[in-house]
Amino acid sequence: MQYEVVNYTNLGKTMLKKVAEFVESWFPAESVSAHCDGPCGVYDPSSARIAAEAVVSMTKKILDLQPPASNDAQAMAAYNNTMSRYIQIKEEQAQITKDELLILWTDYFKPVHLEKYPNLHDTFWKAAKLCSACKVEVSTEHANELMDAVQNIHQMFWATKDRDVTWYKAS
Repeated sequence: MQYEVVNYTNLGKTMLKKVAEFVESWFPAESVSAHCDGPCGVYDPSSARIAAEAVVSMTKKILDLQPPASNDAQAMAAYNNTMSRYIQIKEEQAQITKDELLILWTDYFKPVHLEKYPNLHDTFWKAAKLCSACKVEVSTEHANELMDAVQNIHQMFWATKDRDVTWYKAS
């Protein structure tokens, strides 16, 4: 007696493909296209602004925090705890600012925008460098320069959409 070996996996795939082709012939999908990586409106420099404002705020708090008398162990522990928290937040928010700016730079801005803003790459590169400086330094000058850079990018971004969106700062 001889048995025929049937490959049910391939048979199932073939049948499924035929069913899909049949359904598609009755209900054809409409062709679509997109001009960006996501739905329009997904990009916005406001998240970079919010994070940059936190960098400014934490930088000020770090510089304003006064160390206690060195013989007060409890106060010194509280000071070190607060200082380390301020530093951690400042560095985290500087990285968030950088991430948000890099997303705008690499995903939103296109070659056509370079025609209107020939300094676009330099603007973003310098802003990213300011984010790095704010992570490793405690400098109100660099933190404020970062806010200025984010504001400049905010203005460029909204101008590409032919919109005048007011620049707001919480601080």
